Amino acid sequence: MFSGSGLKLGRVLGIPIYLNWTWYPTVPLFAVWLAEQFSAAHPHWTLTQDWVLGFLASLLLFGSVIFHELGHSAVALRYKLPVLSITLFVFGGMAAIGRDPDRPLQEFNIAIAGPAASFLLALAFLAVAAPFPASSMVGAVCSYLAELNALLGLFNLVPGFPLDGGRVLRAIAWAKTKDFRRATQVASWSGQTIAYLLILLGVVAAVEGQAWENALWLVFIGWFLLAAAQQSYAQVAVKRVLDGLSAADLMSAELPTIDRSLSLEDYLHEVLRTGRRCHLVLGNNELVGMITLHNVRHIPREDWANTSIQAAMLPKSRIEWVGADEPAAGILTRMQETDVNQMPVLRDGQVVGMVSREAMLRVIQTRLQIERLAHS
Repeated sequence: MFSGSGLKLGRVLGIPIYLNWTWYPTVPLFAVWLAEQFSAAHPHWTLTQDWVLGFLASLLLFGSVIFHELGHSAVALRYKLPVLSITLFVFGGMAAIGRDPDRPLQEFNIAIAGPAASFLLALAFLAVAAPFPASSMVGAVCSYLAELNALLGLFNLVPGFPLDGGRVLRAIAWAKTKDFRRATQVASWSGQTIAYLLILLGVVAAVEGQAWENALWLVFIGWFLLAAAQQSYAQVAVKRVLDGLSAADLMSAELPTIDRSLSLEDYLHEVLRTGRRCHLVLGNNELVGMITLHNVRHIPREDWANTSIQAAMLPKSRIEWVGADEPAAGILTRMQETDVNQMPVLRDGQVVGMVSREAMLRVIQTRLQIERLAHS
């Protein structure tokens, strides 16, 4: 749900930025809301001014959320922590950091950097608005954005994981308990408690006959935080289970290959015969690409017999590779980010195996079962 999937917008600082589907209706709805606010506050403005500024302000807020997440990412990169992606959601964004910080202070600094970036941006918008009258277009837009960025910073300081305030709480709990997993559990419990309170407030507001829009928003925000807190803790648990494992530990050394000249019809017969759903594609005995059932489904059924594997395969230049020594938890995150199920493993530039999401999930399940047996 919260992986870096969706519309890819580009890269900043080498970090891919994705737009989650929850943002698609948000930008136009927010533009409409802002246009109504501008219209009510500035009745002398034209309808065109209201709508243009509403749309402009919504885009600038969109950029503000990216700036907030880049604050986290810049500090993480300073600590040599890989930032795999930034994904923007309806209530903000999430920077996917490849591994956990090494010390509580690192966690604290990474977490606090986002709200600090938002507060800095709020001050910048106030500075731009200062020379202009409040009734002017520049003054009005910048004042609104200053207020919204301040609210964004404050909202993220709520001590509920995975909000920034929850991560600050985790850093403090980590420093006191010396146990990262226990600290994560504390922060997750805090996040779920706050989420349930928001849902309860929304239900109470609806029962008391308050504006249904406000009640619905409270319930929706609460549900979103609850799901995020539960999933974030689950991800930490998975990382703990995979700790110490690398691609070399999980990969299959068997490399199923197939020639690029075969038709898709023949390829599917091979899949049915062997049960293997991913093959490395060879041309003149050299690796030229990779093909899975996912690639075939984009080709009409009536064209399978006349379409070669090469026409449907993923070219070598676009294959997601992993190093043999790459940590397993980071590989699983990359698979989620790129929405792939298998990745070839390289050692010294040579393909030495294949690692699959299915194999990783089997390892997770087995290790969890062993843990339960050990504690029973």
